[in-house]
Amino acid sequence: MNRRTFTRLAGTGLAWPLTGPYPNRLHAKEALSVFIDQLIAANDARIPDILSRQQVDETHRWYGGIKSRTEVYYPGHAAGFIRNLCCGYIAQESEYYGSDVLLKAMILASVYLLKAQYDDGNIDLPSTNFHSPPDTAFAVEPLCIAYSLLSNFDGEAVLPLMENLKKFLVHAGESLSIGGIHTANHRWVVCMALARLNALFPNPAYLRRIDAWLAEKIDIDPDGQYAERSTLIYTPLVNRCLITIARLADKPELFDPVRKNLEMTLYYIHPNGEIATESSGRQDRYQQGTMENYWYAYRYMAILDSNNRFAAMSGKISELGPGKLGFWLSYLLEDPFLSNELPAASSLPEYYVKEFYHSDLIRIRRGPVDATILGNNPSFFTLFKGKAALESVRLATAFFGKGQFRSQTMEHQGDMFVLQQKLVGPYYQPLTAEDIPEEGNGWQVSRIRRAQSEVQEQEVEIRIAEQEGRLELQIRIYGADNVPVAVELAFRHGGRFDLLERVDSVPDAKLARKGAMMRYTFGGDVITFGPGIREHAWTQLRGALPKLDADCVYFTGFAPIDFTIEIF
Repeated sequence: MNRRTFTRLAGTGLAWPLTGPYPNRLHAKEALSVFIDQLIAANDARIPDILSRQQVDETHRWYGGIKSRTEVYYPGHAAGFIRNLCCGYIAQESEYYGSDVLLKAMILASVYLLKAQYDDGNIDLPSTNFHSPPDTAFAVEPLCIAYSLLSNFDGEAVLPLMENLKKFLVHAGESLSIGGIHTANHRWVVCMALARLNALFPNPAYLRRIDAWLAEKIDIDPDGQYAERSTLIYTPLVNRCLITIARLADKPELFDPVRKNLEMTLYYIHPNGEIATESSGRQDRYQQGTMENYWYAYRYMAILDSNNRFAAMSGKISELGPGKLGFWLSYLLEDPFLSNELPAASSLPEYYVKEFYHSDLIRIRRGPVDATILGNNPSFFTLFKGKAALESVRLATAFFGKGQFRSQTMEHQGDMFVLQQKLVGPYYQPLTAEDIPEEGNGWQVSRIRRAQSEVQEQEVEIRIAEQEGRLELQIRIYGADNVPVAVELAFRHGGRFDLLERVDSVPDAKLARKGAMMRYTFGGDVITFGPGIREHAWTQLRGALPKLDADCVYFTGFAPIDFTIEIF
């Protein structure tokens, strides 16, 4: 989008009404104008594929709907379809500007949405949720953006589409004003949708419902992380929701948790640009992903607060390019505030040790090398070195089928971080006469009532020391004798190792070379680890979690055992 289009949009009042002491510098830098042009071009490039997935058979049950890759019709997909086509339709730089083909497709999709909407105002997420207020809210957001963009577009041709959208949105608002949720972030998604609805179609019921959810307070811990700890998916979503509610419902206090989370997130970034996901409580745990979902929050808050570090992060994320940042085109077209100039960028943290105990996580960064120590997590350690990634270190013993290590405590002792776990494995005596049931059999009685004998114990202590990017994992296991042990080092697929012994019948599994320092190479980056221990070839111990989807190297031995793994 060049300055001509931006001026046209800003001059028509396209932005949402802004409340509070916001800056009002609406002249975009030339670099941003070029970036927006690139986003428009990228959106144009996707439109043929998007159009190809619309059902155009008038006899089909879901005529006008958008088919997923698995040939299921998701109402939410139709909402995104309309938003994406709308960006091409209203942007003068788009080759689809004012296209009758796009308008017809959007009208068909809006008719489908009205058909897919239940009498209660809700829609389904066919993969899991039905009559779902939160999924209705997810659809409301892009449709509100599209409605706003269309409301400032010259010509009567868009009126039938706008009428369909208004009908869907107002009906959805009836549901969202009373409907329920089932995850933490859903509260804020619903509030975001209600704030957008109220900006278009003011209704006191929308604001009352927002206040009811906000009365529960924002679920952010002292570290700056939201309850779900979902750094790749739901944390940036919550930031987007809170910013939207703050600006549209006149609740500037909601910027505070966003600031807090964005400050924390500066220390969650691997040197290769990926976000640390190891402590997530949702489906993105251990997933690979970059920072594109944070672009909006960092840019918005950088401008609002004149925050130099946020400006630096926004610029860094912009380097991912239009292919990954296309989602934000509609936001840039909708809200000229985002086209204000960023403050001067400052340096980002690249050398630190940060302890986030509320999140059971410690982050260590030494320039191109970073490590994560995790408490209360089977994966207790990761290390990234450029493209080379040790994505997980786990430990398990065969102790009574419950020896998967998950630390019960994590402490900072001197220059080390200490993880500990204690396990007990008892045997049980016959029930006393008074505990034997009159009917049935005694095995149904709780073990709590049985006396214990031959009680076995096992303690695991892992002490982690770091010096200038060199890590030492000092592992000590004591208690019961002759217990098989396996330590799993899970490296990202695609690298190569020195010659290692493969494990029969276990794909992508290798045994460490006894006493050797080994190397994992990915591109030009190398992680060195060892010395290896190799006392047996049993890697998938009883009671251990299944092998991770990675190239895994196993250190094996028998407890009691005391050894150190160096990683650098």
